[in-house]
Amino acid sequence: MTNEERLDALKKRLTPEMETAVRAAFDAGRLPRSLMSAMSRSSVDALKAGQALESVAVAGTAALEGLEAIVLLVGRPPLLVRNDTVVLEPMPELPQETSALIRGVEKWVPSVGRIEFRNNDMAWGGTGWVAEQRKKGALVVTNRHVAQIVARRKADGSAVFMRAPSGARYGAAIDFGEEVESKADDNSRTAELTRIEYLADDASADVALLWIEAADFKLPSPFQLVGDKAKVAKADLVALIGYPAYDSRNDADAQARYFRDLYEVKRLAPGKILQPPGNGVLTYDCTSLGGNSGSPLIRLEDGKVIGLHFSGVYGKANTAVSAQTLSALLKGGRPVSVPLQAGREEAKDGSHAATYFQDREGFGTRFLTKKTGGRAVPTPWPGLPADLAADLAEPSDQPSEPNELRYTHFGVKYSAKLKLPLITAVNIDGDAAVRIKRGNDKWFTDERIPKSIQLGSKNFQDAEIDRGHMVRREDPNWGEEAEAQLANDDTFHYVNAAAQHARLNQGKALWQGLENYILDNARTHGFRACVFTGPILRDPDGEEEEIEIDGAIAPLEFWKLVVTLDVKDKALHATAYVLSQGQLIRKLLEARSRTEALEGFVLGAYRTFQVAIADLAAATGYDFKAYIKADPLFKTTEGQVALKSGEPVFVPIDEETDIIL
Repeated sequence: MTNEERLDALKKRLTPEMETAVRAAFDAGRLPRSLMSAMSRSSVDALKAGQALESVAVAGTAALEGLEAIVLLVGRPPLLVRNDTVVLEPMPELPQETSALIRGVEKWVPSVGRIEFRNNDMAWGGTGWVAEQRKKGALVVTNRHVAQIVARRKADGSAVFMRAPSGARYGAAIDFGEEVESKADDNSRTAELTRIEYLADDASADVALLWIEAADFKLPSPFQLVGDKAKVAKADLVALIGYPAYDSRNDADAQARYFRDLYEVKRLAPGKILQPPGNGVLTYDCTSLGGNSGSPLIRLEDGKVIGLHFSGVYGKANTAVSAQTLSALLKGGRPVSVPLQAGREEAKDGSHAATYFQDREGFGTRFLTKKTGGRAVPTPWPGLPADLAADLAEPSDQPSEPNELRYTHFGVKYSAKLKLPLITAVNIDGDAAVRIKRGNDKWFTDERIPKSIQLGSKNFQDAEIDRGHMVRREDPNWGEEAEAQLANDDTFHYVNAAAQHARLNQGKALWQGLENYILDNARTHGFRACVFTGPILRDPDGEEEEIEIDGAIAPLEFWKLVVTLDVKDKALHATAYVLSQGQLIRKLLEARSRTEALEGFVLGAYRTFQVAIADLAAATGYDFKAYIKADPLFKTTEGQVALKSGEPVFVPIDEETDIIL
């Protein structure tokens, strides 16, 4: 098929429902990685710009075709299951013995279940089946792309359930019921999946192995896999057992004819082998839809599994991982990825005595100096609310700035009560920057304050929680090489770290580059900046509490204030930003009785917002009065009107050019 023919074929299938479903998946970041990797940069940009799917490049259309699909429009009925018994229908397109063979494999029907999710917006995501029973439980097989909805693979090859942005741990279960007449509240056939035994990387077969802890659960019989030397021939009778769901990627008329508008229940779909595994990829013509992901492909002759269903091409074929691959994984074999993902070995925690910090000057409040006349323009520390200031740690070296832990080119004010940096301040000199290569991370406690109030590696055991630098590692690295190296190393003190949910990192690309962009922008003066950063804490008098994981508070939002001299070399120029899902914006709307907060305001993905400094002060309780009038949002006519009327001023930042300077 030529590129033009492929594109024409796709256009004929582009129903409004398909357009809506694909766009929603793209906007939510849920398109399969195989599709995203196949799409050109222009294709991705076209979808971002809201253009129709017809504008997606041909490479992307090929990937769109490679999703689960109905193969034959007639003669492959997906048969309902009722009380573990297949409800047979006439199957004139299949051999006469098909019905009898289906009756012979019904004993395996109870061993297939629906993979359901805990603490996730998606109630369920695919099919799984018992592949091996062990002394204390059993292994369930499903697809990698099903498990990845709630789990992720770590650098060392192990896998864990992720956490939701709220901090709740995702989980999974398998429901061996969910038949056509199952009761909604019948959980007697649902088993919790307590861990991920194996999650394939993106370069390996689409397989995940999950574990049932069977202390109080009667396990169904495990399937048997065909042997390595078993012969599977073209036209052999096979069947998929799974949970097909309505799928707008398939022809609506074909779905209505096959499924009679009844989806998301257990079905057995008979068919034939199109290509045996020995000749390449295992393919077959059983009817499947989204939801069949992870279904066992069984041979009707004996009920043995010959493959794990994972994808298909509409009108052409469905595809499975071979039983040989599954057998190797169940025996403990693991594919080797290239390059190896062993990750960088992390050094053990250390500690620095108070004397180590002798001569550290900390944050310079007179760092920004006018080129004309050489007069310094002060950049004072923002003030903290009284209750937070009262709990600040007191360094033993008695700094001139109250409570400042002084380091090379930056300082930290640290909460002894919360074990959290409440505000950091760093001087950046872009003209004198030194590039320091990152080595094996070694983190330290600072003995100028009690070790008991500082975090350590034990507080960052959760795979979904990162040690987030408040002062970015690169920011203070300037001056003589030895000085820059010392500044780099100083950032690896636990008082400069906040627990950050790994998903927050998805929105940090722009956040981390703000200082560079502002320093490099011709409308700012020189190449020096002062940057203040801190977490946004929950309202202590509100209904929501701080999220604590492994003894470390994990803030949901962070703020940043970037201060330079203006282009005229006369006064300060200051801009404020929030890394957030929109919690601070919603809080401002609620506080000012704006109806948007009640009329469908939805928290989105983590992203960067530019906000008015005055609004940041109102939302956090911090004193930013030295910088409010230096804010370009304050200086615009629209900004002044909004601020005077109590309207919050914020700008979503999708790329650097969105920033108002």
